[in-house]
Amino acid sequence: MNSLAWDSLEPVEPRPEVDAVARRRADRWQTEDSRIHTTAETTTAALVAHGLVTAEQLAQAQAAVASTHGSVIEALLVLDVDRAAVLELVAGVAGVGFVDLAENGVDGGAAARLSGDVARRSGVLPYAWLGDALLVAVPVRRLGDLELKDDLVRLTRSAVTFVLAGRADIEARLNETYRAEAELQGLTTGLVEETPEQGLDSLTEVVDDAPVVRFVNLLVSQAIADRASDIHLEPTQDDLRVRYRIDGVLVDAHRAPRAITGGVVSRFKIMAGMDIAERRIPQDGRISINHDGKTVDLRVATLPTVWGEKIVARVLDNSTARLDLDDLGFEPGNRERFARSYRKPYGMILVTGPTGSGKSTTLYATLNILNNADVNVITVEDPVEYRLPGINQVQTNPKAGLTFASALRSILRSDPDIVLVGEIRDHETASIAIEASLTGHLVLSTLHTNDAPSAVTRLVEMGIEPFLVGSALDCVLAQRLCRALCERCRRPYRADPAELDRLGFRLPAEHDGVLFEAVGCSACSRTGYRGRTALHEVMPVSEEIERLTVSRAPTDEVARTAREQGMTTLRYDGWAKVLSGRTTVQEVLRVAG
Repeated sequence: MNSLAWDSLEPVEPRPEVDAVARRRADRWQTEDSRIHTTAETTTAALVAHGLVTAEQLAQAQAAVASTHGSVIEALLVLDVDRAAVLELVAGVAGVGFVDLAENGVDGGAAARLSGDVARRSGVLPYAWLGDALLVAVPVRRLGDLELKDDLVRLTRSAVTFVLAGRADIEARLNETYRAEAELQGLTTGLVEETPEQGLDSLTEVVDDAPVVRFVNLLVSQAIADRASDIHLEPTQDDLRVRYRIDGVLVDAHRAPRAITGGVVSRFKIMAGMDIAERRIPQDGRISINHDGKTVDLRVATLPTVWGEKIVARVLDNSTARLDLDDLGFEPGNRERFARSYRKPYGMILVTGPTGSGKSTTLYATLNILNNADVNVITVEDPVEYRLPGINQVQTNPKAGLTFASALRSILRSDPDIVLVGEIRDHETASIAIEASLTGHLVLSTLHTNDAPSAVTRLVEMGIEPFLVGSALDCVLAQRLCRALCERCRRPYRADPAELDRLGFRLPAEHDGVLFEAVGCSACSRTGYRGRTALHEVMPVSEEIERLTVSRAPTDEVARTAREQGMTTLRYDGWAKVLSGRTTVQEVLRVAG
């Protein structure tokens, strides 16, 4: 093979028209970079001058982006500032329009000019038309990105005008506008319905098929973006139904062709480390993924049904395990009553409520306070949902004989100061936990009861001697989760005292009678609610309650004594949150009756 000498290459003729375009573009970008830099300095000065941010907040934002060269304005927006007012001033200084996407709708025709993939990757949203120009909402950091504008002009084949919007608002509207259905079109092309006769080799081929992988990735990404706590995949006779549990309520998310059901279920099973060939019995597994720079775990469970295997994936955001008790919606009185219990060096604290009421989150938040270098904290859980640094966590394994009771016996031989038992389910576990609390250990656990006073009766019904229950039990915290009002769209109204009296609620004399109701906007997916808050019922075990326990008094009598001693019931803790505008009367009645 002959080599080509450099000096034998013919010189390339210059192309004036191409060079001119390149020079103009480079000059334009250089000019724009200079203008944006100057505008940023002017903007931050204007924000301070108008009192929208303080000098301390500006310094904090500048320090936060010093090493990353990020946007100071974006850093300011995550602080305690009036985001809409800040963005409006920024837009005015930059000479562009501002749009509040929480209050303005998205034109479907405008959004259709750009694929969901490109819109998400770019972090922008085409939301309306102004004459022949396509209005594209962009965050602060992309406001001066002329290369992005050129690309959008080419992709949309129309003139593009940038309009400033909050990044969080853009992301919320992107998830609402470009649902996964639009991105799933064509993914099922070429897939055939899985049959029972298929062997393991053919199953693996189906599961590794790119459309199936992309489908599963989209489902998980959409669930995390929608703040879902659970993903339900339910095979039916005709299709695959996908539902998300958002703020405690199941909502329909997608309907997929039945042809891909087997491949999707098998894909989840492989990711979770399950046996792909076993379909007759339930299985459990775990998936760990990285989403937008943070680790999210999925606890996956399968259940055989008549139409195939149902998949339920619990979304476990590890940041939840680092919550503080002050983030959980405690009223000041309840917070102090609960704190008096966990500050003691020994005794038993129970958190009660139905499945999904946030019991584990409350216990983890309590452990975050108690976890110091001078104490030995050991937990036994089924399963270990969140990994906590500095804490010894034990996963039960009944098949190997490692139950709550057997693990607890071993834990007590490991010199613990604080013990967390994931759940008290039987007499043996309850008995060992009681003994541990009586021998100088602080024991935290959960129990399934409807309210705090019922926990006393439940332990006695498990076969624990009443005098042991009365001596060991120090505090019972019952809780429920209710949806919190979306602060962007909640609407005030004047309550009818007669209607409230009929429901058993009474307005305090100092209250103006104005409550809030749910409306719905893009930030809350038109539900009127965003996030959840907890209702609490804290019952410290006083001497009177201990005597009632020993005498096997009925639950009603224990509850009456607890209320006389200052216990606030779940219902009235919810009412306090209604009065402060955090939730609605309807939500409190839904979860607390």
